[in-house]
Amino acid sequence: MRKLFLLLPFTIFFSCEKNVTNDILPNVSVNVTINIDLPQYIDLQTPTGWTEINGGIKGILIQNTGIGNPPYKAYDRACPNNDCATPMVFDGSLKMKCPCDNSEYSIIDGSPQTSGNIHFAREYRVNVLNSSTLNITNF
Repeated sequence: MRKLFLLLPFTIFFSCEKNVTNDILPNVSVNVTINIDLPQYIDLQTPTGWTEINGGIKGILIQNTGIGNPPYKAYDRACPNNDCATPMVFDGSLKMKCPCDNSEYSIIDGSPQTSGNIHFAREYRVNVLNSSTLNITNF
């Protein structure tokens, strides 16, 4: 029992948690509500569907991953590892790409997919208000 008690602090200290901080990107307030029944957002009704909206630092990418509840992920299009003037691009695959340095980030969890990058893509919370309304906010 004593060994278990001693392992608890180490387990908590070394638990896996993604890097949600980013020293390069400025903090901005995000609170955007969209109706996915509107034509410009209709693709979000199907898994793998995605859209880009205004907001955040350089725009926000939203994708219906088809995984989890809610199945939506939202990321800022600002490149998290440099001061790139061009927003990240998404082609419907599983990665977002920064055009300035070709670094890539997972659409599933925002993790860097390029060796040497330590910052995750800035993720926003997606709240499902009803069957057709999503609210995107800071965590």
